[in-house]
Amino acid sequence: MVHFWVLSKFWCVWYEQMYSILRDELIKTSDVIVVKVGTNVITRSNGHLNEERIGRLVSDIAGMFKKNKRVILVTSGAVGAGMGSLDLKSRPVEIAELQAVAAVGQGKLIETYERFMSQHELCTAQLLLTADDFADRKRYLNVRNTILALLKFAVLPIINENDTVSVSRLHTTFGDNDYLATLVANLFDTPLLILLTDVEGLYDRDPVDPDAKLVPIVEQWTSNLMSMVAEKRSKLSKGGMSSKLKAAKIITESGGNVIIANGDRLDSLKEIFSAYEVGTLFITQDNHMSARKRWLGFAVRAEGQIVLDDGAVKAVRANGRSLLPIGIVAVAGSFDRGAIVSLVDRSGNEIARGLTNYNKGDVTKIQGKKTSELHQILGQPVYAEVVHRDNLQVVD
Repeated sequence: MVHFWVLSKFWCVWYEQMYSILRDELIKTSDVIVVKVGTNVITRSNGHLNEERIGRLVSDIAGMFKKNKRVILVTSGAVGAGMGSLDLKSRPVEIAELQAVAAVGQGKLIETYERFMSQHELCTAQLLLTADDFADRKRYLNVRNTILALLKFAVLPIINENDTVSVSRLHTTFGDNDYLATLVANLFDTPLLILLTDVEGLYDRDPVDPDAKLVPIVEQWTSNLMSMVAEKRSKLSKGGMSSKLKAAKIITESGGNVIIANGDRLDSLKEIFSAYEVGTLFITQDNHMSARKRWLGFAVRAEGQIVLDDGAVKAVRANGRSLLPIGIVAVAGSFDRGAIVSLVDRSGNEIARGLTNYNKGDVTKIQGKKTSELHQILGQPVYAEVVHRDNLQVVD
């Protein structure tokens, strides 16, 4: 019995050491660290900003800057801060009112971050972005280049969605800037995305269950992960664990790693930066994508939809093949040549996205046809592929 206890103790110590080494290595090797803080982390129950917590977060980030690590902050809290300033008891439901409250709160939010960062003799920069900034390839690259220039100057980029002009997130189900943080992290090759929320991490069941256990590491994405989610939303925030799992899936599929941890802990970010066993770590799936493929798969909106038969689904998803006209059974939406289209199976499940060689009218004409028939149908020089595999990214 004593030998078993000693062996178990040895195993636990060894596991904790290996786990710490792994986390330390991820922090050292990530080309950028994106820290996302939710509304509930940086605001009090009355909506006012929690300046003590913001000060600690900024201090930890400043420490990483002084170690020459590149850190980006994606912050929620504009609506919450605006509610506090306007003494509102509940989150408005009208879009115009939400945007007005965000406009009030945004100035207060960035001023607070700037004040604390200046105490460490470091500067901040505010970037207010929308989904359209990532959907357009040129703007996508401009965002990346601007962030890189700021990091070169040792300036902390502080990013929030421009809620005063955008309605995509104010009523989205993806949640509370989690998607924005995902898009920002995906600008880089090997990011570490840290999602600070108001729970310890991912549990194996509803955390209210006394037998619930924190999942310390997820090495492989499985379909039952989403079943572990127990949603909790506050009157200030629209975030939830499901949105964070979606973010983790996207990042780990494209070469990055993710940590979901409790931002309510006073030293949570400091502990993460020190490679302590905090929260849930999601390990990359070793499926490294080029920046272009990440943009195709996750950052851009599809303008149309092409429905594939079972053979084409297998060819695209499992075999890495181009999409040929013969595998197309239906076309939806309106798109021109060169547009991003969504490739779906007969049940409507998206399997890939890509750049189409044909507009909708031509795809409709050639769907289900053999390649040898295309020139006769269209009467012009043709492409054998509707979407070439080099311009295609599987997203399922």
